[in-house]
Amino acid sequence: MNTFNTDVLARIADVLETRLPKNGGDPSTSYVAKLLHKGPDAFLKKIGEEATETVMAAKDMQYGMPDSKLLYEVADLWFHTMIALTHYGLRPEQVVAELARREGVSGIEEKS
Repeated sequence: MNTFNTDVLARIADVLETRLPKNGGDPSTSYVAKLLHKGPDAFLKKIGEEATETVMAAKDMQYGMPDSKLLYEVADLWFHTMIALTHYGLRPEQVVAELARREGVSGIEEKS
């Protein structure tokens, strides 16, 4: 079984934190700083757009779309979701910990 390595996610999260307005993120030079400066409406809209693009890419897989397209869209979705986590003072390691907590727990059992 492969162990999920959170190093890449942690490094990205570290960079995203430098883009926060309180940490001097400059919206004139950074896309992430611009989204964070505009506030939740901006990055939440992007998450919605990326989620839609992910769904469309997944549906296109049945028509021969290469795997790379779906992977690209999921990466965009994860990235923009990480911007939301950063805004709210959360880390991707916490998401991984939550997934680990759920491992082996039936979704049906958990919801009941």
